Amino acid sequence: MNRSRRTPRAADERTERRTPPRDTAAVSQILLSEYEALKAEQSARIAARDNLMYATLAALAATTTAIVSTAGRTELVLLLPPVCIVLGWTYLVNDEKISDIGRYLRTGLRPALAAAAGADSAEVLRWETAHREEHRRNAGKHLQLAVDLLMFVVPALIAVTVHWVTGPAHTALLVASAAELAAVAVLAVRITLAADLSSEGTT
Repeated sequence: MNRSRRTPRAADERTERRTPPRDTAAVSQILLSEYEALKAEQSARIAARDNLMYATLAALAATTTAIVSTAGRTELVLLLPPVCIVLGWTYLVNDEKISDIGRYLRTGLRPALAAAAGADSAEVLRWETAHREEHRRNAGKHLQLAVDLLMFVVPALIAVTVHWVTGPAHTALLVASAAELAAVAVLAVRITLAADLSSEGTT
């Protein structure tokens, strides 16, 4: 009794016949739609991040005014660190998401679009890498790090120091100020790490 044998080549040919041809135009359109959605989210997060700077200035001014208007209650300076920590952490989260989107556009979506278009990666989404090649970019990142620390870390450190020097020596307040100092230190470390001062930064 003869049995038909399926050769690997014949099986491959049948598999190829069953596999529909790839619609590169449709793939490109899907990738472009993803690019537009991610750029829209990135732009919205950049606007929110920048507005947080103004919100922080306003909150610091309002808190400082409240402290000054209640002369003699120096313990109220401990209201400043929570303001800096909350707004600083929100700022940091937005900044990291902006960087994550930019990294994905460069290392994930860009090669995929190039492959779908049959082009070289260097010819696709050129702005995503062109602006990173500026010679002043590294100096700008150092300056931005200094601004971020000055905005979210320094006021909190000053507030805790002022309380320790001039405030009442209540145990609860000392514990609270120590906890605030620890939280500010964590925020400072996270902001510094997120700045990524290497030449291959993620911003």
